[in-house]
Amino acid sequence: MSRHQKIALFLLFSPVLSSAHEGMWLPTVLGSIQDRMQAEGLRLTAEDIYSVNNGSLKDAIVLFGGGCTAEVISAEGLILTNHHCGFGAIQEHSTVERDLLKDGFWAMDRSQELQNPGLSATFIIRMEDVTERMLGSVPAGADEAARQKALTTRGQELAREAMSGTHHQAVVRAFNYGLQYILIVSEVFRDVRLVGAPPGAIGNFGGDTDNWMWPRHTGDFSVFRIYADGEGRPAEPSASNVPFRPRHVLPISMDGVREGDFAMIFGFPGNTQRYLHSRAVEYITGTGDPLRIRMRRASLAVIDEAMLASDRTRIQYADKQKGISNAYKKWIGELRGLNELRTVERKRELEAEYRVRARAAGRSDLLAVLDSLEATYAGFPAVAKARDLHVEFHLVGAELFRFASGFQQLASLEGRAALEKEGKLQQEVDRLRAAAKAFHKDFDAAVDKRVLLAQYPIYREHLDPTLGPDLSGLDKQFKDGRAWADQVYATSIFADADALDAALAGYSTKVMRRLAKDPALAFARTLNEAYTNKVKPRSDALNQRVLVHMRTYVAGLMELFPERGHWPDANSTLRLSFGKVEGSRPRDGMTYEPFTDLDGVMEKYRPGDAEFEVPGRLRELHATRDFGPYANADGTMPVCFTSSLHTTGGNSGSPVLNGRGELIGINFDRSWESTMSDIQFDPAKCRNISADIRYVLFVIDKVCGAGHLLQEMKLVRQPAASGFLIDLPIHR
Repeated sequence: MSRHQKIALFLLFSPVLSSAHEGMWLPTVLGSIQDRMQAEGLRLTAEDIYSVNNGSLKDAIVLFGGGCTAEVISAEGLILTNHHCGFGAIQEHSTVERDLLKDGFWAMDRSQELQNPGLSATFIIRMEDVTERMLGSVPAGADEAARQKALTTRGQELAREAMSGTHHQAVVRAFNYGLQYILIVSEVFRDVRLVGAPPGAIGNFGGDTDNWMWPRHTGDFSVFRIYADGEGRPAEPSASNVPFRPRHVLPISMDGVREGDFAMIFGFPGNTQRYLHSRAVEYITGTGDPLRIRMRRASLAVIDEAMLASDRTRIQYADKQKGISNAYKKWIGELRGLNELRTVERKRELEAEYRVRARAAGRSDLLAVLDSLEATYAGFPAVAKARDLHVEFHLVGAELFRFASGFQQLASLEGRAALEKEGKLQQEVDRLRAAAKAFHKDFDAAVDKRVLLAQYPIYREHLDPTLGPDLSGLDKQFKDGRAWADQVYATSIFADADALDAALAGYSTKVMRRLAKDPALAFARTLNEAYTNKVKPRSDALNQRVLVHMRTYVAGLMELFPERGHWPDANSTLRLSFGKVEGSRPRDGMTYEPFTDLDGVMEKYRPGDAEFEVPGRLRELHATRDFGPYANADGTMPVCFTSSLHTTGGNSGSPVLNGRGELIGINFDRSWESTMSDIQFDPAKCRNISADIRYVLFVIDKVCGAGHLLQEMKLVRQPAASGFLIDLPIHR
């Protein structure tokens, strides 16, 4: 048996060794942990969860857009995801006059459902381990470049083979730094319509203050519908499309949840880094996170103030602010958690034990790889810092410069000539006119300039002149950053929507020259050229060396530490995690109970506070205790719960299921004490936060008056003395 065959078998069967509830398991290996899951409360088989030939739970799990999860809850293509996952679509349809972000939205019939160009819903058809077929294509003695070329070619061949004669898409993904390869075949639907969203005071209750925190009282959900052509296949958005008929629909449990209940989550977690070397974690805790936190704190102070001062600005910046703020607060919690868990020290201890075991096993290659990693990471901090600085300043900070970057081709003779030669010049001009219109809809030049001025001093403080742009000319021309910013925003055509549109409408050589000299584009060019020429080549080279060494290092961990659980890092592929409904004791003297209810919403209610406002209808229902069939047995109205499920970004919107595969909640967050779990999971602290599905139904039906949607769903209750499900009538 070859070495990579042994590794593949180890990856297949290693889940049984995992401690507590850490782990994001590929659905193809669930058979190996079926007994353990059933012992903890699962009432299904691995085949019920993931099947290639029969309908299974996987057929109700949706990759929503590019970075969230959704679940199918009706035979008419209705799906649930988070409010914050649907936020971009909701914001796009919002205006000051029709403020869906604030007031919510509900389509009372199919004709009112709103199309969302660019939004997709992806189902997994099958996943197949193709490690042998991939690695078999690598020539003996190939260097890394030849290896990657062979793997790329083979992966494309396998994907084409899988797609042949179908409307499916396929890709081969690497796992564990290239120790394992999985072929993933999918079906992508591009007509996904907004059906409903609660008022922002429910869907975003608690705002930034409660984000990543427990106790939580947020109804973080939105409702969409997938449309297909008449034969049920993916189709471009069209009035002729019909609701998609899914292969599986999740039943919705009305039984509620109790502490200690089995729970599992099925979705598309984005990224974990559990195998990182100590030097990488040292950079994150000592430099990376603190720098990114500081940069985002500066921009958020400006954006938050502007959003409070104007409804127009609030709508323009709502989606942008949420994206910036979410990572900002997550990094603060991550930094605290990694330091509290002594993660750098623990990594060093592991690496020391790795050396002891490798030496005892006579594995000089495994000893050498740690030395290689140490040497590679010696050059890492300066380059990583330059990369992070570029990302936070240029790609996340003031928008004007990266918007201007998109016009580089129209601003140069070479670019224009290339477009003319291809006969695409007018097409590109029209595309950029449309892009400019969309950009300026959500752009405020005064706010953007203040963001620039807030970040610029930090950028200059940390800028390494050997890795960053040469700004000496700018310093000579302007007495300070404010004078420069004033000049840029006063004269740049990219900051003036009407002037830019008029210029593009009459695009000519003269316009091309004006664009080329524009101060915003000139500065963007300076930033991009410095990054492209100085940072990216070194970063790519370092990352490539790290990848090669980590492949050997991780293989060594699997071989030398068979008692440890080994599962591949999350990479936005379909995974299942399981655990139980439970609270936690995140630190001494602090205990988190696992449930919140509507009484807690009212305790947080602060009239006039944008984060803790409560809609009048919800207050009325609370006052009269009119909770319909959605209340707990004690008469309280459940809102959220925590469970020990291993989650990360991308799990937002994922279904939380009970042991019978019934929907009990929608995952939307982790507790702040859990945010380090992408790097180090602590079973005592790490908890995910979900909206109780009964609260979701209550809001749809009783609060928002969209009970007609529940007629599409299968609401079930499990009699205490029976193993059979019963459908429930909807009592409103």
